[in-house]
Amino acid sequence: MLTENETAQLLDTIMSIPGMNEQVKIDLKISRKNVLLLSHVIERGLLESDGSPSVLLRRTAEENISELRQLSADCLSRAGLTEFNEKLSALGTEEKR
Repeated sequence: MLTENETAQLLDTIMSIPGMNEQVKIDLKISRKNVLLLSHVIERGLLESDGSPSVLLRRTAEENISELRQLSADCLSRAGLTEFNEKLSALGTEEKR
């Protein structure tokens, strides 16, 4: 089993492999339901308040985190679900009160 430091070094090595920063085009067709779920998974995965983030997220630059959030927003926008998602999020916030 790798220690946390060894895992971090391994992840740093993987992320610095030549070509990892190259843009790729992904032609993806998914249902609106899965767009909502994907957006939720991305946002939930990036929350640091639910405990400590994974080693990978701790070692990831804020720029990359911002790109993931933008990807989530773009997917919602293209599916026409931005406002719907905001209202769903507001409902979730009201339930916690």
